[in-house]
Amino acid sequence: MERKKISRALVSVYDKKDLLDLGRKLVASGVEILSTGSTAKTLSDAGIAVTPVESYTGFPEMMGGRVKTLHPRIHGGILADQDNPQHLAEIAAQDIAPFDLIVINLYPFSETIASGAQFAECIEQIDIGGPSMLRGAAKNHNSVAVISGTDQYSDLFTALDKGGFTLEERKRLALATFRKTAEYDTAIANWLGEELDSGEWQSAIWEKIADLRYGENPHQSAAVFKNKNFGSGGIATAKQLHGKEMSFNNYTDADAALRASYDHSEPCVAIIKHANPCGIAIAPDIAVAYLAAHECDPVSAFGGVVAANRKVSVAMANKLSEIFTEVVVAPGYEAGAVEILAKKPSIRILEIADFKISPQELRPISGGMLIQESDLINAEGDLAKNWRQVSGGEVSAEVMRDLEFAWRSVRAVKSNAILLAKSGASVGVGMGQVNRVDSAKLAVDRAGDRCKNSVAASDAFFPFADGLQLLLDAGVCAVVAPGGSVRDEEVIAAAVAANIPMFFTGVRHFSHA
Repeated sequence: MERKKISRALVSVYDKKDLLDLGRKLVASGVEILSTGSTAKTLSDAGIAVTPVESYTGFPEMMGGRVKTLHPRIHGGILADQDNPQHLAEIAAQDIAPFDLIVINLYPFSETIASGAQFAECIEQIDIGGPSMLRGAAKNHNSVAVISGTDQYSDLFTALDKGGFTLEERKRLALATFRKTAEYDTAIANWLGEELDSGEWQSAIWEKIADLRYGENPHQSAAVFKNKNFGSGGIATAKQLHGKEMSFNNYTDADAALRASYDHSEPCVAIIKHANPCGIAIAPDIAVAYLAAHECDPVSAFGGVVAANRKVSVAMANKLSEIFTEVVVAPGYEAGAVEILAKKPSIRILEIADFKISPQELRPISGGMLIQESDLINAEGDLAKNWRQVSGGEVSAEVMRDLEFAWRSVRAVKSNAILLAKSGASVGVGMGQVNRVDSAKLAVDRAGDRCKNSVAASDAFFPFADGLQLLLDAGVCAVVAPGGSVRDEEVIAAAVAANIPMFFTGVRHFSHA
């Protein structure tokens, strides 16, 4: 495989990591180095032979470094196709020598905006010359190798030892460079759009983490990507401590379970199966919360995904290990808990130390994308204080706690959603039905005798009194729902007739995906 010798390089880097190693390796390989500003000074101070760019161009740096490489003698040397005789003749006529290697990393724009810097400071960290040279070298990869990050230095050193890069290697370096400049421009465009309150344009960078065995079904190919704009704290970047590789469905259920558990500030466990809860519970002790969540629907919990918003204790691990579970995910594990769980070779044990809810939800549609703010329970403020009681008398503190728990929990249930709760735990869940009566029936059937003196939450209003009446007949002692139906008076009348407290929140929590 033919390799192109590297004789002349331009080096201009903001990140000086391993710069001296780079300079020494280039000189030892017989490469002439041109460099700019602080990069040239760093190399020169270390005794590494370097030609400052301004001495080559005959033009000084200007405006605090804003203009230093934007010159025909630089860009001509980068863009000349060295297999094209006309290009070579034209640069020779202008006393321009071609480059074989460009080593550049960019001003830290994303780090600057993340630091909370002022607008003017962020603007100054928008690199102009760097992306121009990177793109020029990447375009001209037939002649020029381009290094756009310090993590590529080892590949460069290997190539120097072998006599240069092959064309295929230069193509891959060009691809990495265009991705780097695309990410850079995307960060700038997103930031400036946010600064100007502009929502007309959205972009994100998605980087593949791994291919999956298949998607929701075996005939569907799939892969998992991370959103580079989001950073850490999501299921995509969870640390796997044990078990088989995650599947497509494992990821979706684990994400839903995490979100359901983090809707609560108290220690909470959520058990999810096919994107719906088969148990959610809170308790002062995480092991107690797990047992209560599992008790809601033990049949469905078999093969489910379990998420906790606190460290998994040894006591919880011991109980959890008795049940076949696909995935357990938590912010951490007490000493010994992982070892207990890992006795089951197939269970996937995940850790997310800093889980955060994405501020936006994305939903692809044919030809486009729906984007909405995430549905945050906490956005409602002090929940119960904002509710309106429309029936019944004084409510005990215990019942109010259960109503608030039920309201927080029903958000995680697919619409139409009814959730019954008692003592800080779900006891019956009805989900995903095309009418609210069927969801109410399903919740009641699953709760059985536990309906008596439970509370009910409905994710949207009761369009008729029939769904509510079914809950009342089963023994529900209090209800929370958004209200807002044209037949609210009919619904309220049913609650009044049963003498049970009902609260309207004024907020609904549909979940369709």
